[in-house]
Amino acid sequence: MTDLTNIKDHVILVAGAASGIGYEIAKHLLSVGAIVVTTDKNSDGLTELKNSVNSEKLHVRIVDFLDDNEIEALIQFIEDEVGQLKGVINCVGILGQRGILSEEIDLDNFDLVYRVNLRSALVLSIAAIKVMKPRKYGRILQLASISGKEGNPGLVAYSVTKAGIIAMVKSQGKEYAESGITINALAPALIDTPMVASFTEEQRNFLKAKIPMNRIGDPIEVATLAAWIVSPACSFTTGFAFDLTGGRATY
Repeated sequence: MTDLTNIKDHVILVAGAASGIGYEIAKHLLSVGAIVVTTDKNSDGLTELKNSVNSEKLHVRIVDFLDDNEIEALIQFIEDEVGQLKGVINCVGILGQRGILSEEIDLDNFDLVYRVNLRSALVLSIAAIKVMKPRKYGRILQLASISGKEGNPGLVAYSVTKAGIIAMVKSQGKEYAESGITINALAPALIDTPMVASFTEEQRNFLKAKIPMNRIGDPIEVATLAAWIVSPACSFTTGFAFDLTGGRATY
């Protein structure tokens, strides 16, 4: 019997893999036999990842996701030098300003968060779809957030862009529903990452109090779910935002 969760030798891109959730996802995919292309602007984090796994199946590329051409060149590099791209997991993202009211937002910072978190995600998905569509198979997973579902005070730019991710995959999921490509999002709550570590204790306690399981999620819990979503087993779900919130209410 075929194991549809098997992604051995599948070429999967993990964007934003230098730390946190992306780092853990890349390590987990390698542990189950996938060929993983990792990318980030943070070369130190990718070097650390490469040294920690010591795998011939790991490929590392430094890419600036503010540059559309670099994103498109990344997909072409994978197709030319690594193999047919079967999955994309996009974890690229920044928080931007936090702990401030909307009236205090620096619009230049808002624009930066938009370009990093949402615009680059669209550019990446388009580039991936173009190579996946002729083969009638592909898996695209965008990292969203519970902030995109509920909105968090003091995190307007981040919440807006993560809501945009969710809306984007819902639209694209419908657009490409008959193409063999599934396009989904993953919306975690508080996960034990360097980004969350940068929150104030007050912010962490506020967010943790909303989680019925009364704990912070572990990155490996995100990684194992992500691996399933980009496997052949996840074949009848598209345009959906998977919840990973310890029971926190969603809509």
